[in-house]
Amino acid sequence: MNQPVLWTHAFIDRPLTHFSRACEFWTAVTDTRLSELRGERQEFVTLISEDADAVLKVQGVVSGEGGAHLDFAVEDVPALVDAALKLGAELVTDHARWAVLRSPAGQLFCAGPWEHGESVRPPVVRGSRLDQVCLDLPPSVYEAEIAFWSALLTDWQSLPGSRPEFHVLKPPPGLPIRILLQRLDEERPASAHLDLACADIDATQAEHEHLGAELVARAPHWTVLRDPTGGLYCLTGRDPETGGLPSGVATAGS
Repeated sequence: MNQPVLWTHAFIDRPLTHFSRACEFWTAVTDTRLSELRGERQEFVTLISEDADAVLKVQGVVSGEGGAHLDFAVEDVPALVDAALKLGAELVTDHARWAVLRSPAGQLFCAGPWEHGESVRPPVVRGSRLDQVCLDLPPSVYEAEIAFWSALLTDWQSLPGSRPEFHVLKPPPGLPIRILLQRLDEERPASAHLDLACADIDATQAEHEHLGAELVARAPHWTVLRDPTGGLYCLTGRDPETGGLPSGVATAGS
């Protein structure tokens, strides 16, 4: 078994010029507050939940439109990095205590130390919970990326999704973030976005639009929104407590 993941953070990556607006929006929809700013450009911040451990962080990026990425907390960072490299990942930056890597499909992710003993998930907030990062993958790399993540995260359940273009990696009980791999209909660079499980998609959509989000598209069981900084994310009909689907429903994840 590879180095077990003991906690997972989801990073909201947004252009540095829109960093403050991203923080304002995402703290509002997740009922969190900001930590102190960190980094050379004050480009990192953690979204803190009361009486729970942090799951979300925001990073201001200097190039591109941003997106999302995963940060895996482990006891032995070099062991996780070594395992990822052997499976085809690329080391982007080695910061000694933590590392930035790129999956075979080109998706960035980080490995860092589990040093704060995180174990308590943030609660459901007004009927929704951000609990999934979706990797959007072109058809040419989809199967290889499933193989990579399944081999790296050996203690996670690797399962076909509810639709043929989905594959799900469910973490062990207690970990806060699932991974959904989605096969796109076109060849384009891999990317990632955030998904919120919602008890009532329409009610959550109305709240988010009031805070500045815009509707992009609607499907029978999920809705695509754009936050005030231009970042895409989805509201899904999964149960925000369990992450599971309502009976008989095929939606974004399983």
